[in-house]
Amino acid sequence: MRHLSTQDADFDRQLQELLAFETVNDAQLLRTVDDIIAQVRTDGDDAVLALTQKFDQYPATAMHELELSKDKLALAYADLKEPIKSALMSAAARVRSFHERQVQETWQYEDELGNRLGQKVTALDRVGIYVPGGLASYPSSVLMNAIPAKVAGVDEVIMVVPAPKGVLNPLVLAAAHLAEVDRVFTIGGAQAVAALAYGTKTIPRVDKITGPGNKYVAAAKRAVFGQVGIDMIAGPSEVLVYAEGETDDRADWLAMDLLSQAEHDRIAQAIFVTISREQLDEVASAIDKALDQLPKADIARDSLTNRGALILVKDRAEGLALINRIAPEHLELSVDQPDELLADIRHAGAIFMGRHTPEAIGDYCAGPNHVLPTSGTARFSSPLGVYDFQKKSSIIYCTPTGSQSLAETADILAQNEDLEAHARSARYRYQAHK
Repeated sequence: MRHLSTQDADFDRQLQELLAFETVNDAQLLRTVDDIIAQVRTDGDDAVLALTQKFDQYPATAMHELELSKDKLALAYADLKEPIKSALMSAAARVRSFHERQVQETWQYEDELGNRLGQKVTALDRVGIYVPGGLASYPSSVLMNAIPAKVAGVDEVIMVVPAPKGVLNPLVLAAAHLAEVDRVFTIGGAQAVAALAYGTKTIPRVDKITGPGNKYVAAAKRAVFGQVGIDMIAGPSEVLVYAEGETDDRADWLAMDLLSQAEHDRIAQAIFVTISREQLDEVASAIDKALDQLPKADIARDSLTNRGALILVKDRAEGLALINRIAPEHLELSVDQPDELLADIRHAGAIFMGRHTPEAIGDYCAGPNHVLPTSGTARFSSPLGVYDFQKKSSIIYCTPTGSQSLAETADILAQNEDLEAHARSARYRYQAHK
C-alpha cells in the first residue's frame, strides 16, 4: 500500500496515477458488447437463451424456464431462518422509510399576469434492475434498487439476476419478495441489459435500467443509453477515510473500514487521509495484521497494492481540499465533531459522520441508498433515489389576458433568432386582443 504526502514534490502526479481508472473504454470489450446487443435485437428470446446457456451454463432449454414465479420468491422469504429474516426486514423498512422522504409532488403557482405555471411529477411506467448473481450475490442491491422505484410509484419492476449453473442465493429472491419486485429473470451480462432495453417476446422493454454489474454490464448500459435511461456507469467501489485526533486507540477500526472496500474487488480503492504521521503508521500496521484474518485476503491485498494509499496532509484545510478533489464514493469522517467539516464537503457520494458510523452500515441498513457515484463522478452526480424513477413535465397555462405580455416578448425574441413562424405564432395571440 503506497504512502504519500501532500508535501512530496511529485504528489500531484502520484495522486493522478492513483485515481486513474477507465471503466468501459476497452475497444475489444465494446466490440464484444455491441455484438451481444445486436444478437439480442435480431433474435430476441433465442439469443437471450443461447447466450445464457453459453456464459452462465444455465440448464434451461426454453425461455419460460428463466423466469421465477412470485410464489418462488415468497417461499424463499418464508424459508429464511432467524436472525437473517429479521435483519432483511429491518433493512427493507429503513430503506423504504428514508426514500419515502424523497418523493417529489406535482406543484403549480399563478404568476403576476394570471397565468398558471408548474411541474407535473410522474413515475416511470416500467424499470429494470440488474442484480449481481451467483452465491456471492447481494440482496442489499435488490432493496436499494427496487424499493425506491416502488416508492416512486413505478408500475412494474423487472429484475434480472444471473444464475451461473442454475445457482442462486435465496436471500436475493427473498429480498425481491420484500421489495415487491414484479418479475424476475435469471439472466445476466450484456444480454440482460439488451433484453431490458429493446424487449423480447418474453422480457418486456423498460424505460430505465439501474443497478451494478461487471464491466460487460457497464459497457452495455452505456451502449443502450438513449434507448432507455440508466442510473450511471459505475466503477469499482471506493472509500476515503479521513481521521484526525485520537480514535480511542482504534486503528483497527479504521483499518477494517478500509479493508471492507478492498475485499470487494481487486480494483476497488481504499484511501486513508490523516494529519498525523503516527496515526498513519498505526493504521498501516493494523491493516497488515488484519489482512491475514480475512477470507478474501488475496483480493484485499491486491486492491490495496494496486489502488490503495495512505496519505499524510499538513492540516484539516488541506485534507478537505483533497477530499473534494478526489470526490469519493464513500467518505468517512472519523473525527470528534464531524459537523464542523460537513459544510466544506462538496463532493462525495455518501458521507459517514463520526467515529461510530462505518461505511458497512450504509451498505446494508442505514436507509440511504448504497448505489453511489464512483470514479470522481460525485462532482456532478447523486446517489440513486426516488427521483431517478420519476420524471417531470412542465405545466404552462396562459389565460387570454395573461398571455399578451408573454406573447409580445416571445415575438421580439423569435424575430431576433430569425424564426418567423415562432414570432407569428406568438403575435397572433396578442394581436387578437388589440
